Amino acid sequence: MDAVQAAKFIPAKQSKALIAKLSSLASIYQADKLNRQLYVDKQPKAANESVLYTVDLIHAAINGKKQITFQYYEYTAAKRRSFKHSGQVYQFSPYALLWKNDSYYALGYSENHGKVVKFRVDRMANPKSTEKKAIPKPKDFRVETYAKSVFQMFDEETHTVTLRCENSLMKSVIDQFGEKVKTEIADDEHFTAMVGVSVSPTFFGWIVGFGGKMEIAAPEDVQEKYTRALNGILEKAHK
Repeated sequence: MDAVQAAKFIPAKQSKALIAKLSSLASIYQADKLNRQLYVDKQPKAANESVLYTVDLIHAAINGKKQITFQYYEYTAAKRRSFKHSGQVYQFSPYALLWKNDSYYALGYSENHGKVVKFRVDRMANPKSTEKKAIPKPKDFRVETYAKSVFQMFDEETHTVTLRCENSLMKSVIDQFGEKVKTEIADDEHFTAMVGVSVSPTFFGWIVGFGGKMEIAAPEDVQEKYTRALNGILEKAHK
């Protein structure tokens, strides 16, 4: 029940309905104990009420090794939904579903992009099953590898980056990259971490959030890209 209430991808109306159904499986006394009214700190809920049906459709396509089609939307500055590329229909071979940052993502081969990409499930519109056979997975495709390399779900160029961090940040590095992340003690106050990431503005923002306690030690081209990004932010702030 806590998970259903907290899950961002389940719309509020459906959360209430699911909680009611879960309560009906227990006795009156158990249901009363289960209904604890978990407090979620202003957690936004998805507006797309068909998301659970879309998840089922994708699961069926994965199991049947079939393609699906859908349109994809974003939001305009006026907070209105707007289809990407003028309502283009995407032809997609789903390989897996990934729950990342409390959102569902479908990973698979997009004929429109010509490569393996990801889509937010709650931003898919008009999803449909097809009888067209799915494009086979690349031999080197691993969900775990893809999830770790695409930092915060932004598809930018992937690099192996060395981070130099204060010792207090070890828990944050493990939270983001797992306990198997390669680290070494640098000195009494610092350690280094070798991470594979998608070098994106979100990755740079994550580093900035530690207030100077983390820096990019290598490679040089990523350092330069990071410096340019910071300078660009400062220039805009002073305009």
